[in-house]
Parts: sequence; C-alpha cells; structure tokens
Amino acid sequence: MNKFLSLALLLMLLVSCKEQTKTNTTEVEDTAAIAYTAVGLQINDADALSSEQMSDNFEGLKVWDTLNTKMVAKVDAVCQAKGCWMTLNLEDGNQVMVKFKDYGFFVPKDIAGKEVIVNGLAFVEEVSVDEQRHYAEDAGKSAEEIAAITTPKKTFSFEADGVLIKN
Repeated sequence: MNKFLSLALLLMLLVSCKEQTKTNTTEVEDTAAIAYTAVGLQINDADALSSEQMSDNFEGLKVWDTLNTKMVAKVDAVCQAKGCWMTLNLEDGNQVMVKFKDYGFFVPKDIAGKEVIVNGLAFVEEVSVDEQRHYAEDAGKSAEEIAAITTPKKTFSFEADGVLIKN
C-alpha cells in the first residue's frame, strides 16, 4: 500500500510540473476586415474612443482618478529595451504613457507610427524626476536631454490589459 501511495504521489508531481506554454500575441480580424495583432487580453475595436474624446476625458480627471475605457491613438514611442511601455499621441499635442497590467505582456519595439487600440484604466499621475529620466533613457534620449529633466510632471497615463495593433 505504501508503494502505491508513493507511486501515485510521484505521478501527480510529474503531471503538475509539465511545461505550459503561454501565447500573448495572436492575429485577429474584426467584422470590418481590419487585421490587428492582439497583445494581452483579447479585446475588440467596438466602442473605442478617439484620441480627441480621450483628450477631453483626461482633462476632466484629477490626479489618481481612474476611468475604465478603450481608446484609439497613434504610437509615438516604445521602450526599446523590452517593449514594456509606449506613448500615444493625443490630437491636442499631449501624450499618454501606456504601461501593461501586471507587467504581463509587452508590445513589439517597432510599432512607432502605427495605430493601436488600448483597453484598460486611464488616469492622471505625477511622475517623479527619476522615473522620467528612466523612461528617457529607455527611449534612447541623449545624456543632455536626460539631464534637462529636473521637475516632476503631471502626465496622462493608461494601464492596458489588452492592445490591438493595426497591421
């Protein structure tokens, strides 16, 4: 009986330790036949707000207010180290800093200029000098540009749980 229990325990350990693969990027097509690359949670393009609408929404938020939403915008820059953040252009000249929920996925590093749809939480935050310098370094800015960052700034931010990248 003792051998049987030992064998059963060993079998359960082997089954529970099997390697699992996780795929974060998939090709999807919506009903309008626009091809997207999906990253993170599977989302669709329905009800996404334009960058003009999001600009108005951001202006109405106070620091650390949140808004669960979906928006469409063009990518300005992507972290060149990992693809762990990106900035999006709003039509009014402002930018949105997008990070990914729970550091759970990254975007390709070569999508600057492409249109994306992001889903998640929009909020306004104050970014420290050290954090701004870190992002500037990740973006490949010069030492002079990094040294010029000397004050915290109010930024529009977004924590995305899913992203669609227009192909």
